[in-house]
Amino acid sequence: MLKTIKADLAIIRERDPAARGLLEILLCYPGFQAISIHRISNTLWKKGLPLIPRLLSQLNRALTGIEIHPGATIGKGVFIDHGMGVVIGETAEIGNRCLLYQGVTLGGTGKEHGKRHPTLLENVVVGAGAKVLGAITVGANTRIGAGSVVVRDVEADSTVVGIPGRVVHQSGVKINPLAHSALPDAEAGVIRNLMERIDQLESQVSSLENSLKGLAGGRLPSNVLTGEAQNLKDKEIIEFLGETPNP
Repeated sequence: MLKTIKADLAIIRERDPAARGLLEILLCYPGFQAISIHRISNTLWKKGLPLIPRLLSQLNRALTGIEIHPGATIGKGVFIDHGMGVVIGETAEIGNRCLLYQGVTLGGTGKEHGKRHPTLLENVVVGAGAKVLGAITVGANTRIGAGSVVVRDVEADSTVVGIPGRVVHQSGVKINPLAHSALPDAEAGVIRNLMERIDQLESQVSSLENSLKGLAGGRLPSNVLTGEAQNLKDKEIIEFLGETPNP
């Protein structure tokens, strides 16, 4: 337990430039307080004690604004930054060194028993207000953009944005855990792609109209402006729609 608490303190000092000392973290960081109380309630939960772990989790919620079911599994070095409005469900699993911002929900879907909440592997960053729902797995070193809604499994080393969440980047590059807002704008990329195509088609139509007018006047048509045909299922649109391209 002591090693786990040390890891929780160390990750805060590493990732939060506002953390100025140990006493400040102990007294003023609700994310640390919520996880510390949860570790006690989780121990009692595993021992099969009735009611007491749930009461402790409710007290935790009242004190910190963070709701963690006592059955949730949280690894070492997990940091809940600010934390107000964070909800973590009963069968959720959070790997070591994950970072969750305020308003994050690790929620379940349906009323079935058993595993129904997400699993975050190591070093996952979940941006403010993001919702990760269902018994899905989010791979290690993945970033989930603020406000995203993730309902499908995500491979490791990915970046996920949008509603529903779409993988817009995947690589082995180590992520900056504090840059959860520095994410690509998938919708803007698709709109830009389509607007460029519309401009190209309008130019072609205008060129064809001029050629037809020339033919009507007995003039030979000039060279018609043509562009290379573009398959709408290009990389940006495939990523945005979450489709798998045909081989």
